[in-house]
Amino acid sequence: MKARKLLDSFNDAIAGVIYALKTQRNMKIHFAMAAAAMILGLFTGLDRIELLLLFFTVALVLVAEMINTSIEAAVDLMMETYHPLAKVAKNVAAGAVLISAVNAVVAAYILFFDRLNPLTLAALKRVRQAPAHITFISLLTVILVVVAGKAMTGKGTPLRGGMPSGHAATAFCVVTAVAFISRDTLVATLTLLLGLLVVQSRIETGIHNLFETVIGALLGIIITVLLFQLAR
Repeated sequence: MKARKLLDSFNDAIAGVIYALKTQRNMKIHFAMAAAAMILGLFTGLDRIELLLLFFTVALVLVAEMINTSIEAAVDLMMETYHPLAKVAKNVAAGAVLISAVNAVVAAYILFFDRLNPLTLAALKRVRQAPAHITFISLLTVILVVVAGKAMTGKGTPLRGGMPSGHAATAFCVVTAVAFISRDTLVATLTLLLGLLVVQSRIETGIHNLFETVIGALLGIIITVLLFQLAR
């Protein structure tokens, strides 16, 4: 009987993980990033202590997100109408997730930057620094392709909504061009963060969904890489 109860507890715990993964968008993102970090850790030669730090950091983010989900569910169950304390409970739980995520970013930077920096520099050196006008040609090409795409799908305007996201395409066109021209990993990383903020703002405001921004970002990257390759 005790063994059966113990097995039920494991099943319930696994069901909780599956529920969070199925219903929470942020949990899916955390899982994807965790898997990528684990794979990267295996291929970059982390030692035992560094792997332990990586595992602990990943677990902290996932646990914080699941606690946040459970608090939101409990608050929604108890409160049928708006209450300021319910908002406080949800905000504090979300703040815990934010702190754990920021901690994960810092840990990833410390663990991987020195290992990935030489590889990144070697990859960037393969592409010759093209003239500045190639960047403007890339931007113009991306904008034209975005407008054409929106015209074909019949959704949105050139500056708002529709498929693909023009802001995401333009932002990642600039990110890619800066990476090729600067040949500096830190500069490229900072520019990438700005590009991600552009994408996040389009999603948060409801102007685009995740799929539209991802397609736009890929479009900007691919077109810019092709043009820089042709300029070699």
